[in-house]
Amino acid sequence: MSVPAAARIGWIDGTAGASGDMLLGAVVDAGVPLALVQDGIDRFDLGITLRSESVVRAGLAATKVHVDVPRATTMRHLPEIVELLTRLDGSARDRAVATFERLARAEAKVHATSIDDVHFHEVGALDSIADVAGVCIGMDALDLAEVHCSTLSLGSGSTRGAHGPIPVPAPAVLAVLDGIAPVAAGPAPYESTTPTGAALLAEWVTAWGPMPAMRLGSTGMGAGTKDTEAVANVTRLVIGAPVVSRSVSDSASADESMIVLEANVDDLDPRVWPEAITEVMRAGAVDAWVTPIVMKKGRPAHTFSALCRPDAVDAVSAAIFASTSTIGLRRHVVEREALERSESSVEVEGHRIGVKIARRNGEVVNVSAEWDDVATASHALGRPAVDVLRAAHDLA
Repeated sequence: MSVPAAARIGWIDGTAGASGDMLLGAVVDAGVPLALVQDGIDRFDLGITLRSESVVRAGLAATKVHVDVPRATTMRHLPEIVELLTRLDGSARDRAVATFERLARAEAKVHATSIDDVHFHEVGALDSIADVAGVCIGMDALDLAEVHCSTLSLGSGSTRGAHGPIPVPAPAVLAVLDGIAPVAAGPAPYESTTPTGAALLAEWVTAWGPMPAMRLGSTGMGAGTKDTEAVANVTRLVIGAPVVSRSVSDSASADESMIVLEANVDDLDPRVWPEAITEVMRAGAVDAWVTPIVMKKGRPAHTFSALCRPDAVDAVSAAIFASTSTIGLRRHVVEREALERSESSVEVEGHRIGVKIARRNGEVVNVSAEWDDVATASHALGRPAVDVLRAAHDLA
């Protein structure tokens, strides 16, 4: 699909739930080379080997990624796992660490302890470390501007953990997804979503709901272990480009796919914002703005937003990181209707004032005078700026 990477979006079908291996199978089936994932896993030097297998689940072809690990009984704590994951690069590293931190907070809540004291059993096993790292490597390689996910099936019944039977949905799954995702028991009478799968989705998904409008590109089918009649035991990853509507004539307005970059900032001197906006606009943003917000614990903060075209995402992102104190950005695909515009000028008592005229389907819908010109004429003529503005609009 000949679409800029920053403009691609993905949708995850969670009807059958999600686990680490199902998500890993989905990203590999969607086109991420298994060798790329293996190269990242090899940095841990833990003897982990990945292999993929073509399987069928309820009549549907899918990819099952097997994680072969050496025999081990090590129970790792969060700092030890973070040390391993920091051997990865860039976003994959940060996302993998954040995923395990989500798991640690959930386990600490469930077991009434601190995150550093959590003993990772199931999620600390080598195969789960490989699943988390592998999915993050794969998702980073796909470079999706947005990741959507359907209502997530969690399952029902019970399963067994390191300390005995665990009710389904597992308490850790509920803790990870609390306040984040729409969930349901789903059709399967077993554990459909694991803590690892839940944490990965909580980290990567940017919007929850039905599949958004898109031009289809590729689909990845990641298989679970069971093959049951209750549901096709696969997690689907659908990748495409946002639908872009084009005008039918030169005089009509045009829709185009744009990217909104956002960051919440609570530790920047507010006097910096005007210069930050200027720098981001110079980097290629179509627009940039700052919105006052209140963050956790009642802290006053600001959301810095920039609108840009897909090919300017890297440059605008770099400008935001350089001009503000943020250490992370959110990206959202939006559709912008841009009216046909033309520029002209009028004279108000001998003073030139630039005007912009906007048309939709050939009809003038807006006239805007350049404020700097209005202000200059106002001072020179000794007339209120509102009078000069009105005169410019009338002439235009």
